[in-house]
Amino acid sequence: MKVFNPILSGFHADPSIVNANGECYIANSTFEWFPGVELHRSKNLIDWQPVASPLQTKTLLDMAGNKASCGIWAPCLTYCETEKLFYLIYTNVRSWNDGPWKDCPNYLTTAPSIEGPWSDPVFMNASGFDASMFHDDDGKHWYINMEWDYRQTGPRQFSGILLQEYDAKQKKLVGPVHKIFRGTDIGLVEGPHLYKRDGYYYIFAAEGGTCYEHAISCGRSKSITGPYEVHPCNPLISSYGHDEIQLQRAGHGAMCKSPDGKKDYLVYLCGRPVEGTERCILGRETGIAELEWKDGWPFVKQPDGSLQNFPPEYIEVEGEGEVLPGHGAIHPAEKYTFNNDDWKLDFKTLRIPMTEERFSTKERPGWLRIHGGQSPVSTFEQGLVARRQTDFNFEAETKLEFNPTNFQHFAGMVYRYDEQTQYLCVVTHDEKLGKVLNVMTIMPEGFIREIEIPIEDNKPVWIKLKVNGKKGFFWWSQDGVNFRQMRPLLDATKLSDEYGGQGFTGAFVGMYCADMVQYEKPADFEYFVYKRV
Repeated sequence: MKVFNPILSGFHADPSIVNANGECYIANSTFEWFPGVELHRSKNLIDWQPVASPLQTKTLLDMAGNKASCGIWAPCLTYCETEKLFYLIYTNVRSWNDGPWKDCPNYLTTAPSIEGPWSDPVFMNASGFDASMFHDDDGKHWYINMEWDYRQTGPRQFSGILLQEYDAKQKKLVGPVHKIFRGTDIGLVEGPHLYKRDGYYYIFAAEGGTCYEHAISCGRSKSITGPYEVHPCNPLISSYGHDEIQLQRAGHGAMCKSPDGKKDYLVYLCGRPVEGTERCILGRETGIAELEWKDGWPFVKQPDGSLQNFPPEYIEVEGEGEVLPGHGAIHPAEKYTFNNDDWKLDFKTLRIPMTEERFSTKERPGWLRIHGGQSPVSTFEQGLVARRQTDFNFEAETKLEFNPTNFQHFAGMVYRYDEQTQYLCVVTHDEKLGKVLNVMTIMPEGFIREIEIPIEDNKPVWIKLKVNGKKGFFWWSQDGVNFRQMRPLLDATKLSDEYGGQGFTGAFVGMYCADMVQYEKPADFEYFVYKRV
C-alpha cells in the first residue's frame, strides 16, 4: 500500500514520534491554540486516530496574553520502559519577536497512559526552546534543549544544544550542563532529539530556519556528551534545492521504530504551497519517510529504493491500494453535532480552555452556545471555536441563532490565520437597518467592513464558506436551501506563514461570537460541517 505524504494534513508542525507498546504516537505543536499539544496514534502507519490533547487545564498551560505564534512549540513525547510512563516535554513561549529575547519556559508532565491522567507540570528551565528527553539504557534521563543567546545576531543566536541529567525522584535537573552540539554550516540549530543505536548516540537537530531552507541534520558520538561527528551526507532530509517536488520546507523531525519494530521511520514537518505561489495555507504538515542504515548512518529511502535526502512522495507498507495525503487521519465526523464530546477532538479554542461558562453544550442541549467574548484581535478571551483547514478545496457550513441588539454584538463564521489576518462573516445589529450580515476583513494593511445585508429577525441564519485553492467566498441563507454568495472574494493564500510577517501556524475555520459590551451575549450553533471537495 502506498501512503502519500503528508500523513497529517493541515497545521501539524514539529512532529515528535515514539513507539510504545506496539503503537506509534505523534505529538505536534499547537502554538496559541488550546488545548495544548496535538496527539495521534497508529498501529499500522496508515490510520492515525486523534487522542485527547494532554494539556487541558490552566494548571498545565496558561496562555492568556500570548501573542500569535507563541504558546506550545515543539513538544517531545517519549516513553520510559522501566517506569512505564509517557514523558511529555513542552515549551510555553510567552514572547518571541519583541526584541532580542525569548521567554520560553520548558515543562515536563508524565502519564501512565496516553489518555492520562497527566501530572502537574515540572518546570525544567528557560534557556531556550525545543526541549526533549532521552531515556538511556542505564536508567538515566537526559534533557536537551537549544540555547538562545540574545547577545548575538542572526543565526548565532541559535548558539547550540545543551544537555543535562534529569533526576526523576527529585523532579529536577541535576549535574553539569554540557553544550554537546553547535550545529553545522547550515546554521540555526534547534529541535534536538537523541537516540542510541549499536553503541552510538545519534543527535537529530533541525537547521536552516523553518522556511524553504529547512533541514534535519544528524550527528553521532560514542559519548552522550560528544563530540558529535556530522553525517557524511548531511542533511538527513531537506527540500532545499528541490523546487520540483510538492513537499517543501522539510525539516524538524524525529525517529522511531515501526509498530512491529522491524523498520525505522522519520517524521518531519513539510509544507505544500498553493499552486503558483510560495504560500502554504495549510501550514506546516507532518510527513513520513522510511530510514535505511548504511555504514552506521541513517538515510532517507525513496519509493524507488534509492537513498536520497529529500522528502519522498509516499512510503510503502503492507496492504493494497493507496492513501491520499491526509486521508489516513481519522476525524469524528464531516458534520459535527454537539450531542456528545466527539467533536472536541477536531476543534480548538484560542488560548483559553473550552469551559461551560464560555462554550456550553448544556444550556441548550444539542446546540453549542458561545457566550460573547472579546474582539477578534484580543489575545485573552475570544469566543471562538475552530478547526484546522486540512484541504486546499473545502466547504464549511454552520447554522446559528443570534439576536444582537448592539453593533458590538456579532457572531458567525471566521476564517483566520491569526489576529491580524482573518475574514469574518457575522450577524450583527445596525441602528438603522436592524439585524444585518457583515463581512469583515482584518489584514496587516487595515480593517475593511465590506457590506451590510438586512436580514429577517427571529429566523436562523446559515453561513457557508467555499474555498477553492487561492480563493473563497462566503454564502448565506435563511432557509438552509437557497444560498446567496457574498462579496468580497477572499484571498485564501493570505492565511499563511508567508504572508504579512513570520508566523508558524495555519488556516482555521470555525464559529465565533463577540459581545464587546458585557462579554455575555450568546450565539447558538446547531452544527458545523467541514468537507473536502
